[in-house]
Amino acid sequence: MNEKRFLKIRLYCTSIIAISVWLLLIWNYYNGGVPSHHILNDKNLPEISNWWGAILLPLLSWVLFYRIKKRAVTDIGNESKVSDFQTNIIYGFIGALFMGILLSVFFTLEYENFPAYILLIILMSGLFFPVYRAECILGFVLGMTFTFGAVLPTAIGFILVLIGVFLYLCIRPIFLYVVSRFLFVIVSRRQKTDK
Repeated sequence: MNEKRFLKIRLYCTSIIAISVWLLLIWNYYNGGVPSHHILNDKNLPEISNWWGAILLPLLSWVLFYRIKKRAVTDIGNESKVSDFQTNIIYGFIGALFMGILLSVFFTLEYENFPAYILLIILMSGLFFPVYRAECILGFVLGMTFTFGAVLPTAIGFILVLIGVFLYLCIRPIFLYVVSRFLFVIVSRRQKTDK
């Protein structure tokens, strides 16, 4: 895949996302009105209308697809070469989409504790997987858009990104070092007792 083909994919996906969110908003408008959501589900905090998603989601997808392209396509001279990360990009997107949908379903069914558990699972997986990448943000936001609109999932997604970057790039190396030292001590003691 070269850069021109990826640009086509980027245009198609952004167009599909834009048309989908606009159709959802039109359907909401004619079926009881476009909902608004309070920040943190607190009635004392201001409401954010889902209308903002008509602008935010296409713009967000365009920017995030650009970030995905920067990672997936590397320029070598005048040639574009695709890296081997394509399957990881798809897996990251699908995993984040699944988590966003799961969080939305549990919130809609009024299981009060489960959305917090889902967020904890996402944060804990940030120690082992790079959940801060663009495909993960996009999947998470798209998974929650039907229930919450685009603004709140984007804000939550970027907070998770900040925490995920810290966990994966700062805490994970320390964690892996401690585990490797612990395993080294265990193996060296076992070798001494075998002699």
